[in-house]
Amino acid sequence: MDGQIIDNADQRRFELTLDDDQVAGAYYRIEDGRVVLTHTEVPYEFSGQGIGSILARGVFDAIRASGRKAVLKCSFMARFYAAHPEYSDIVDG
Repeated sequence: MDGQIIDNADQRRFELTLDDDQVAGAYYRIEDGRVVLTHTEVPYEFSGQGIGSILARGVFDAIRASGRKAVLKCSFMARFYAAHPEYSDIVDG
């Protein structure tokens, strides 16, 4: 795992490649120019290792770099944001 987050627009997800070519993903849709985060998935065998938080931080950083705002419909991303208010400049709902 290299920690690099990729925006796979064809799959509508941000991806973090893990060992064995598995992927943790944060799924989204675009509405009114905003990135609506809908669901986050981390393969079961990687749970409890902080992978979701690495993915979330990378997703928020990528959204910030794009100049867009994020809408948090995913409960995991909402919990991450609650613990990381430094992303308040990009969260819009």
